[in-house]
Amino acid sequence: MKRLLFFVAVFYVSFLLAQERKYSTFYYQRTSLFEELPIEKEDIIFLGNSITNGCEWAELVGNPHVKNRGISGDTSMGVYDRLEAVTKGSPSKIFLLIGTNDIAAGLSADTIARNIEMIVDKIMKDTPSTRVYLQSILPVSTYYGMFTGHTSRKEIIPVLNGKLRELALRKGINYVDLYSRFVDPATGEMNIGYTNDGLHLLGKGYKKWIETIQPYIGQ
Repeated sequence: MKRLLFFVAVFYVSFLLAQERKYSTFYYQRTSLFEELPIEKEDIIFLGNSITNGCEWAELVGNPHVKNRGISGDTSMGVYDRLEAVTKGSPSKIFLLIGTNDIAAGLSADTIARNIEMIVDKIMKDTPSTRVYLQSILPVSTYYGMFTGHTSRKEIIPVLNGKLRELALRKGINYVDLYSRFVDPATGEMNIGYTNDGLHLLGKGYKKWIETIQPYIGQ
């Protein structure tokens, strides 16, 4: 009986760890993500997603064609330099979440918006059949005392998001408003319930992000 209880306990703990891994985030540099696995025409690609690094994409979204090709810690120009590896596969959709690390690097909202426009233009030129979705930038919470380069410049994020919204309208692409869904209006920061370090999503954050993005994946 004790042996049975031991195996039941081991199974239960393993199950809990697997469930947590679904919604956990692993912040590490993955420079090979642009080269991993071929990109096909049915694929839905996410680029520049530092905040969702480590996400179980296909499982959470319920679509095996959803693939992450972002690099945690990358800037918009880092994405641009690796973009050809993505566009040559002519995926059906590309979701862009770029700019957070540009803010930490000290770039202005105008410069970041121009860099992102270069990325949008290259996608539209290289693979006209790909639908582009531009996600708004999220501020970083100061609660955890990390990512000070991001938090010290959080006032430019609403300005940048305004420019990204205008860019999406001008280019005829989709703008996904994460900001209003994730930000605590009392602090102007990402709600700490959605993150484990102030920047990267965890638990309820992933669920909220999937809830926000799912209609665009299915359209």
